[in-house]
Amino acid sequence: MNKLKVIALLMAAGMLLTTLLPGCNSKGGKRTAPEGNGSTSGTLVMACDATFENIMQDEIEVFEFCYPYASVLAYYTDEHAVVDSIVNGNARVAVLSHELTKDQIEHLKGRKRLAHTKKIAVDAIAVIVNPENPIENLSIKELGEVLTGEVTRWDELCPTKLGNIQVIFDHSGSSVVKYMRDSLMNGKNFPANVFSANTIQGVFDAVKERKNAVGLVGVSWISTDLKTANLSAADKAKTLEADDTTATDFVSDVKVLPIRRNNSLVAVKPYQAYIFDGQYPLFRSIYMVNTGANGTLAHGFFSFVTSFQGQKLIQTTGVLPALVHRRQVELE
Repeated sequence: MNKLKVIALLMAAGMLLTTLLPGCNSKGGKRTAPEGNGSTSGTLVMACDATFENIMQDEIEVFEFCYPYASVLAYYTDEHAVVDSIVNGNARVAVLSHELTKDQIEHLKGRKRLAHTKKIAVDAIAVIVNPENPIENLSIKELGEVLTGEVTRWDELCPTKLGNIQVIFDHSGSSVVKYMRDSLMNGKNFPANVFSANTIQGVFDAVKERKNAVGLVGVSWISTDLKTANLSAADKAKTLEADDTTATDFVSDVKVLPIRRNNSLVAVKPYQAYIFDGQYPLFRSIYMVNTGANGTLAHGFFSFVTSFQGQKLIQTTGVLPALVHRRQVELE
């Protein structure tokens, strides 16, 4: 991004943070154990779309560091299983790419549970290829034609001898699959050259091993914040005191393709700035659903993720937090 003016997104705040949360133990020392379960103690089961694992793991690590008597047990699965878990009461909190339906909300009411839903972020779908693939960018139309099988060879898109295109998703029940089917494929079925890798890491492995593969993953899986990568929970918590926590770059072992709208000559990568202003076209909202009562750990964790601190933590993952304040800077 040399000499490129971008809109760096910062959380809405007028000053630096001096503390994390009321009662957050930044030194990690022992406290007196609270009696029973509460908003910062006890055990919570959360179901989360596997696409958002990177995002929520950071939230859990920092929350549990701040509140050592709280335990968030998260399991990461496909979108259908997440909905089933929250509706059937197996989980008290869910993270997914859409809101619950009216019928699902009414079902929860029948079980004497109210669903509190809040948008926590905007995710982008990243298109990744092998670093040796010469293609420079794709339009939305071209990507749609690849997904439906109308385009099956790389030489139909650019001069190359790579041969047939292989499309790699994490698994058939993925919310990324649903997004692509609903947004780009006009109800058409996937062709025979579309494969499931079973895991998100499998998508990366396939793209790195096969020069003719193209993978689709959530943007948090390709983002690297040089200030927070590989930090401990304690150090991640401390970074929230800094003014700028914007994710800075993408991983280098795969090639992240710029995507352009059909009526545009400009193709952009899924940087937070371009998600924010709508230039990057492949994006969807992330929602958090809480069915726990006030005073429970479900409510406490929900409040943390939707708070200033939780939103700022989301920003380090490359995903756009729901609450943002923008300022313009120039990166040289």
